[in-house]
This record gives sequence, structure tokens and C-alpha cells, in this order.
Amino acid sequence: MSVATPVEYESLNAEQLAAQIFAEFTGVPACFTCSFQTEDMVVLDILRKQQPEIPVIFLETGYHFAETYEYRDRMVREWKLNLINALPEDTKAEHESKRGLLYIVNPTECCNLRKVGPLMKSLEPYGVWFTGLRREQSPTRANLKKVEDHRTPNGHELKKISLLADWTWDQVTAYAKQHAIPELPLYAKGYTSIGCEPCTAISTDPNNARAGRWGGKKLECGIHTFSEKTE
Repeated sequence: MSVATPVEYESLNAEQLAAQIFAEFTGVPACFTCSFQTEDMVVLDILRKQQPEIPVIFLETGYHFAETYEYRDRMVREWKLNLINALPEDTKAEHESKRGLLYIVNPTECCNLRKVGPLMKSLEPYGVWFTGLRREQSPTRANLKKVEDHRTPNGHELKKISLLADWTWDQVTAYAKQHAIPELPLYAKGYTSIGCEPCTAISTDPNNARAGRWGGKKLECGIHTFSEKTE
């Protein structure tokens, strides 16, 4: 398979792009960061059909909904996933003993300690990083490219691949239904973007699925903004 240019990457559908990346970067370790939301399950369905053992990194903050943990464990069993739980340095109890309810006082710092830091460490062995990001999800993601070169603050360089960058929510749900992907039960309760339980509410903005996150004070936890684009 010939090497694609960035313009050609944009013309590929999700399955084609995954195949292209695996062929183009043969031998380069790849991973997928997964929150077990519907977008991520669609990406995971595509990836595991081409690379069944791909590491699936879950940011285990200690603050997720019980439903998220139950769904994660169910899908790990049913899909035989190669799950890696990325853990913060402190347990939830240690964290709160030192800092109290940091997610209330300083949610950005809480995200840094329990999401961004563990992710940066987890990405070190990999040169290709698949995500479930979509342009439609939020104004902060409107200019997302399907393939981006990124550099973490410690200088680690990798390709960041967003197979569903140009997909709408209707396309996501249609794929999930067509391929019989079970749905995280929190969607049925009205949630449209799901993270840690204390910082996740039901969005009141029909045009911004992530408006219910962090009490509307911010739209990103930081895991997709800590790295620097290098292209």
C-alpha cells in the first residue's frame, strides 16, 4: 500500500484509514485510549477486527460512574480486550486525604493528576495513538484532523489518529446499531458525554454534547490538549 498524504488520509473512511495506518506503520506499537462511550466502542470495533490485541488504555481515575465500570468489565470479557488501566500515583483515598475534593476546588488540577499524567506515562511505549474524537463533539474539536503529529511535554512524538473525525452522532449510533454494539446504560438516562461522575451532568445544550462536563466551566479534561501538534 502506498504512503498516503494528509489530504488522502482525509478522504479515507474509518476502516480504510485504520488499514492504512497499520500498513504504513507496521512494527510501530499502537494503542487506543478508550472511555467506553459509543464513539470509542465504534472505533474499538473497527480496530479489533484488524488488530485484535491492540492495547486499550482506560484512564482509571477512581471517580467513574458505577455503570461505566460495569460496562467496561462486561465488554472486556465479551470482546476479550487487552485492557490497560492507567492509574494515578495516588489512590482515590490518598488523593482526597492530601487534597480534599479537588474536583470541586480545582477540577483542572484534578484532571492533570488523575488523567493527563497517567495518560502521558501510558503513551510512552507507543508511536501510534488512536482516539474516538469527532469534530462535531465540541467547538474545541472543530478543526480536528484524522491524522496529526503530536509531541508530549516530555518530547515523546507519536501519530494521533481519529478515525471518526468527520462522523456525525447519527453515523456513530447507526454503526453501533448495525453491528449490535451494546450501549453504555448512562445514555438512556440522558447523558451525552460521560466522564468522571462528580464532573458529569446532562447537557442542556443540544448543540454541544460536552456542555454538561465540569459544570460548564470547561470542555476538555486536558488529555487531548496537553500534547503539541507538530505539523
